[in-house]
Amino acid sequence: MSCSGLNPHFCPECGNVLPLPGAQETVSCPRCCCSIPVAEFSGQEIHSSVVLNPAEGPSGALGEEDSELKGPVIDRRCSRCHQEGMVYHTRQMRSADEGQTVFFTCIHCRYQEKEDS
Repeated sequence: MSCSGLNPHFCPECGNVLPLPGAQETVSCPRCCCSIPVAEFSGQEIHSSVVLNPAEGPSGALGEEDSELKGPVIDRRCSRCHQEGMVYHTRQMRSADEGQTVFFTCIHCRYQEKEDS
């Protein structure tokens, strides 16, 4: 089967991504078992690149603490410093048929509390 005019990275029969040519004389599609002679890949170059996430500062840096305080501020009294104003976020900590867990952080003393809703 000829791939000329088609994208050689995909199977001409089913469109599945083809594995890279190896030492075998044919490249076989893992989905439909279509075989393509390695000679049809002659002269083609394959380029790839790896993109890494940007380097972060050391853990415990000031930027990490500030990220805790991003989010909506609600009128809730802190049980430690008794001032109004807490930031919250929610997580599904238990099974899906149970409520979310709400985490509160005081904007004044950074005390954290949680509430199962």
